[in-house]
Amino acid sequence: MSVEDELLEKAATLARQFAERADEIEKARCIPADIAQQMGRAGFYRMGVPQRLGGLESPPALNSRVLEILARGEASCAWVAFIGATSSTSLSGLPEAAARAVFCDPAMLITGVYAPTGRAEKVAGGFRVSGRWQWGSGSQNAAWVLGGCMFTENGEPMRDRDGAPRTHMVLMPHSEVQFLDTWHVSGLCGSGSLDYQVEDLFVPEEHVVGYLDEDREPPGPLYAFPGFTFLALGIGAVCMGIARAAIDELVALAASKKRVGSRKTVAEQQVSQIALARAEADLRSARLFYYDTLQDLWRAATDGQAFLVEQRRDLRLATTNAVLRSVGVVDAMYGLGGGSAVYSSSRLQRCFRDIHVAKTHIMVSQQTLETVGAHFFGLEPNVSAL
Repeated sequence: MSVEDELLEKAATLARQFAERADEIEKARCIPADIAQQMGRAGFYRMGVPQRLGGLESPPALNSRVLEILARGEASCAWVAFIGATSSTSLSGLPEAAARAVFCDPAMLITGVYAPTGRAEKVAGGFRVSGRWQWGSGSQNAAWVLGGCMFTENGEPMRDRDGAPRTHMVLMPHSEVQFLDTWHVSGLCGSGSLDYQVEDLFVPEEHVVGYLDEDREPPGPLYAFPGFTFLALGIGAVCMGIARAAIDELVALAASKKRVGSRKTVAEQQVSQIALARAEADLRSARLFYYDTLQDLWRAATDGQAFLVEQRRDLRLATTNAVLRSVGVVDAMYGLGGGSAVYSSSRLQRCFRDIHVAKTHIMVSQQTLETVGAHFFGLEPNVSAL
């Protein structure tokens, strides 16, 4: 069996198991340790780890398919898997010896937050780091935690070769991080996306992603993708999986559900048939746009070509579109579920809550559409976030 087939088969098997534990996961407000370990042993966290370190370094389209399947079963598990796979790409930006020392267990989980809400002050041999980060998904089960920082020396911003303030992610051991009980939310409850913080923590230079070799060429095609792109891709994949789960649930419910005063089941009513057809068209067309543009960039990366602004634009549009269309699908299925959908026993209400939390992520916000739209108009927007 190929690595691809094995990953997809494991995802399908575990998705069914996780679906049966959805209530437990939600009540825990984090992924249970045994589930986190199962996902690690399945290789989901290694999808972004360089092969030279023992990782899978798998193509991004395969990673997204795995996440879709997981989200169809349990969205919070898929969310943590996506964060783990994305965060582990940071190992490609560390010196070889440091990366090997960190990645000492093939099932280990690395999580983190890219937003540079921390501060790292230069000292001998490394940096003194202080900061607080939000959306620390899966961090309770992680061995190492990343935090984005603004870098300073003698209190002044450090600059890159273009004169811009330097920002990097620092890799911190779990035992040195304080985790705060802030994750009391409406959806993706089991992702455990709480806040965490450190105060005056020493981080050696070799644990700062991209710091010691800022000008190094990407070590493989996977690492030619911008980090923000990985975040957007993961959100899109999870949302498409949630949308498919909502369709599954509505179809099962509609076969027997009858509204008060009607002899027809929901499935037999024209309004339901039209809505379901539109939902299928929306989801399938969004997936096609998503994977088509992703494959376009992957071909460029494997050929050693630099990404064009137009390619990065199209991929970010495709990922944001995948999220928006998926939200529309879930909303439509939730509406067709009627009163049955509001009960906690219905998966439709969980799909509704989960996807409306997922869509709030800044990587798939309306700002992305604004930037993309301006570019289509021939204007000159700031495309650095693409």
